[in-house]
Amino acid sequence: MLQLLLAAPRSGSGKTTVTCALLAALAARGLHPCAFKSGPDYIDPMFHRAVLGVESHNLDLFFSRSGTVRALYAQGAAGHGAAVVEGAMGYYDGLGGVSDTASAWQLADTLGLPVLLVVRPKGASLTLAAELRGLMAFRTAHHIAGILLNDCTENLYNLLKSMLEKETGLPVVGHLPPLPDAAVESRHLGLKTAGEIADLQRKIAILSDAAQENLDWTLLERLFDRPAPAAAPRTEPPVRVRIAVAQDAAFCFIYAETLEILQENGAELCFFSPLADAALPEKIGGLYLPGGYPELHAARLAANAPMRTAIKAAVESGLPTVAECGGFLYLGQTLADAEGTPHPMVGVLPGAGFRVGRLVRFGYAALTAHADSMIFRTGETYPVHEFHHWDSTANGADCTAAKANGRQWDCCFANAHLYAGFPHLYWAGTPLPQRFADAACRYNEGKI
Repeated sequence: MLQLLLAAPRSGSGKTTVTCALLAALAARGLHPCAFKSGPDYIDPMFHRAVLGVESHNLDLFFSRSGTVRALYAQGAAGHGAAVVEGAMGYYDGLGGVSDTASAWQLADTLGLPVLLVVRPKGASLTLAAELRGLMAFRTAHHIAGILLNDCTENLYNLLKSMLEKETGLPVVGHLPPLPDAAVESRHLGLKTAGEIADLQRKIAILSDAAQENLDWTLLERLFDRPAPAAAPRTEPPVRVRIAVAQDAAFCFIYAETLEILQENGAELCFFSPLADAALPEKIGGLYLPGGYPELHAARLAANAPMRTAIKAAVESGLPTVAECGGFLYLGQTLADAEGTPHPMVGVLPGAGFRVGRLVRFGYAALTAHADSMIFRTGETYPVHEFHHWDSTANGADCTAAKANGRQWDCCFANAHLYAGFPHLYWAGTPLPQRFADAACRYNEGKI
């Protein structure tokens, strides 16, 4: 089975573009690939899914213990002929930017995966070899098995290939030329989402053709062939409760593992759109409002008064509800759009959402619960992640979030039927999904 982790010396090297090119080419060659993302990123897996038509999974060694990560990788890779893991940031960049914890390197080390290093050779030639040798010497084992030159002309590739192989001892497996017609636009939380790019499939076809033409596939298969990981069979028990899950352009930040683990705890997932639907799905025992871009759709969310009214009534009646980041903002009183105009939201929480213009409390943190609630127990601590340019005038005070550098703040609303706050939770390998599903079952039983 062809297996690799695709990494780079730094952000901006084109990892997502190369990952999509490689996945599309592997699919075209009949290898039925699957994809993973190192770290908490929501957007890159959307592109993987757009290429493959199946879910991409996150693997994060801050969120999960190594055994959980290995199990998630094995389950996701089962039945596939190739697996590509896209790294995050620079190869060794991990927790706080000053540690290799939760870095792409630590993930490769944990999974025993060989690494294909993406290098964009702009403004350097022989110095690239020195940089690569430094990366190889920095940790033992370094796991780097090959180099791919990205955004590199054929002439430059022909110039660099033999030199880099001689100076580093690493094989160069090929290159991707400059592909302006396959570029993807960015905005305040990174790349635009896959669903917003009208000609994405055309771009993917360009990337696939370029990868098939310019990579040494015989060498790739020789360097990255590994025995397939052994996976425990995935089981889905009988459905015991229906949980409504918001999913549209405004609410699109959902970990595939979270949805899968809810199903493994007896939940039937009922997807709906707060932008387009007038009512919640019927006969539900729980509601999940994930993150996304509600600020970019604030006017449309406000205009859908029937949905706002339905959600307000449901939450106020005690419907077990989880609302993360964008979902949390949606439950507030108002939400300002990108121009600063406030729009009415659901109105069950006291805060008003407003634009800050920069990342707020960005990154990993540890979330500690002050008291028992629907999904937390007093004193429990869970790894979380924040990633938002908007803030709220009322963030709650039922938990405390703390960063590794000692900074901490109170946040979140957590009671017997609600979790709402900016921190994104990661549910796999935790008791949270069972507690949420159990609360949803109890709610339904109380209605009978």
